Amino acid sequence: MLSIYPACFFKEEDGYSVIFPDLNWLATQGDTLEEAMEMAVDCLAGYLYACQMDGDTVPKPSGMSAIDPVEVSKQIATDEAVGEAFVNMVSVDVAAYAKQHFEKSVRKTLTIPAWLNAAALEMDINFSQVLQEALLAKVQAR
Repeated sequence: MLSIYPACFFKEEDGYSVIFPDLNWLATQGDTLEEAMEMAVDCLAGYLYACQMDGDTVPKPSGMSAIDPVEVSKQIATDEAVGEAFVNMVSVDVAAYAKQHFEKSVRKTLTIPAWLNAAALEMDINFSQVLQEALLAKVQAR
């Protein structure tokens, strides 16, 4: 299912800032307009996916004409002048994006001593599961 939300794009000295006013001022940026659009899709997908995983309610998107980038800019940086700014709808199929980017498994090749391999095979140990559990524990410990 396609999710579509309006985003404000602001031209900066070193690229573009992107803000989703409907989604708690969710923000990202890119060095070019193309990169900013790619980052906006990734940011939107990640936010909506996390909300789904956590069981959080997601607000309905505003219409494009209901979003004023000048007003959004004033709410964020009251003392800065608004340069080039526009609103664009950003769309993503969250399920398809998550499958490709968040849930996709990556094949890794590793080397272990022969004796350890034999002992693990004898015990019917699932190598992938053990490696995932160990890596997750290591990452969460940081």
